[in-house]
Amino acid sequence: MTHTNTQSEKADLFRRLHHGPEILILPNAWDVATARVFELTGFSALGTTSAGIANSLGYPDGGFISRDEMIDVVARIVRAVAIPVTADVEFGYGDPVATAKAVAAAGAVGMNLEDTQGEDTATLIDIPTQTAIIRGIRDLGLPIVLNARTDIYLAGIGDPATRFARTVERLNAYREAGADCLFAPGVRDVETIAALAREVRGPLNILASAGGLPAGQLQRLGVARMSIGSGPARATLGLVRRIARELREQGSYQTMLDGQIPYAEINQMLKR
Repeated sequence: MTHTNTQSEKADLFRRLHHGPEILILPNAWDVATARVFELTGFSALGTTSAGIANSLGYPDGGFISRDEMIDVVARIVRAVAIPVTADVEFGYGDPVATAKAVAAAGAVGMNLEDTQGEDTATLIDIPTQTAIIRGIRDLGLPIVLNARTDIYLAGIGDPATRFARTVERLNAYREAGADCLFAPGVRDVETIAALAREVRGPLNILASAGGLPAGQLQRLGVARMSIGSGPARATLGLVRRIARELREQGSYQTMLDGQIPYAEINQMLKR
């Protein structure tokens, strides 16, 4: 498989953004329109959200969507924007190495890889298996920035007293196997985030969520990247529900009009 110089250059740029003086704030899109909004707002890169894409196509999150359907949306987003795109591909849809090839073929220059599988998010893939997968992806020589994720905190796995040590163990093992960035979603408090930034031997990714810290504070703690995950997709569905309730219960539609992007502006935004 060959890759364009542009794709390799984008991958290099995306990798460098994890080592800059400022934290990388990474918004997560679920279709071309949302990707264009993020790009035109001035973000230097963007990610996809697996939950947002799955939900928009009628699936719950958690591996129910097929790899082909997920990659099709990723490819559409990549074609529509000029900035680097990293793909959230959950746990790799049964074959993470083949999925990495599909991500690169779609033109994305990064991928998230989880260490839980399927609906049972409380079951972690063992470290030797996960590190072998990461090494297998790295051995392909793809222009991919690999963001290796552990869900110990997000899924509340195991004894709370051991979660920190287990998270550090896993993320450092993933880094040694070749991961470029290490993702610990579900962590919100200053002390734990600061300790992770000290102990994890690579760029640390934190998920923005309710009760979490703003980007500036994360940067001061040593965090390299902040993702927003499915938050915007779920917020959008919340807005649609508020519109629906107002329309159904009151027959009015002011909620729909507040903050609406004009029709002509959207059309212009999608002309490329």
